Amino acid sequence: MSNDDGIHAPGLAALAAALESVGEVYVVAPDRERSAIGHALTLHRPLRVDRVGPRRWAVNGTPTDCVNLGTLGILPLRPDVVVAGINAGSNLGDDVTYSGTVSAAMEGSLLGVPALAVSLVEAAERANYRPAARAAARLTRLLLAARGTGVSLLNVNVPRGRPRGLRMTRLGRRVYSEKVTEQRDPRGNVYYWIGAGPPAWEAGEDTDFAAVHAGYISVTPLHLDLTSYEGLRALKVWELDLGPDGTRPRPGRR
Repeated sequence: MSNDDGIHAPGLAALAAALESVGEVYVVAPDRERSAIGHALTLHRPLRVDRVGPRRWAVNGTPTDCVNLGTLGILPLRPDVVVAGINAGSNLGDDVTYSGTVSAAMEGSLLGVPALAVSLVEAAERANYRPAARAAARLTRLLLAARGTGVSLLNVNVPRGRPRGLRMTRLGRRVYSEKVTEQRDPRGNVYYWIGAGPPAWEAGEDTDFAAVHAGYISVTPLHLDLTSYEGLRALKVWELDLGPDGTRPRPGRR
């Protein structure tokens, strides 16, 4: 297990407790909050690891660092599954590219381990993580049973309160009404806030956004092959127009 809210996050504790019914749980998580850090991997400084309890370690690095260290260095055996979360807040649509929680699951998948990321939508300070934790435990069992089916990475978003059920979804598209706010500090220096303004979402009943806002758990299968196969087919004609050095071949030249 890992997360991006830090080793002491209540969502992590709730998830660990629920997963004890699935198997032996090991937690390798950042020593502090690392939200929206994406898939960053620390390569230019050493990482420090502190043991904070039985099968619990805190790392002064990113969620990706934690899963990498846990899988390749800390755990006595290769894990059967990587579970990241429970994130305090949603990870819907395009936000998966920024999320440290989703990136932790992606790192597990890159290392050949089935993985899922779990987020609680609109998590308040005293949020009840238990329904999300129970859903995560059930989905972990299903993911382990699905080995060999091609399903190896799931993004799960759980609505606040009691879920009405579960829906399989695709990623929605998030559009911010204003992306950057410019302000001045008391000394007159300019500074910026990124991501300001309320978000809007594309319409689509099959999206993760629509599912959670209708009260359902959203389960979106992801994969790490970013190739645009439609674009690949469209660009095949360029092979005829460009020579080995990237220039247009002369007439009669092969």
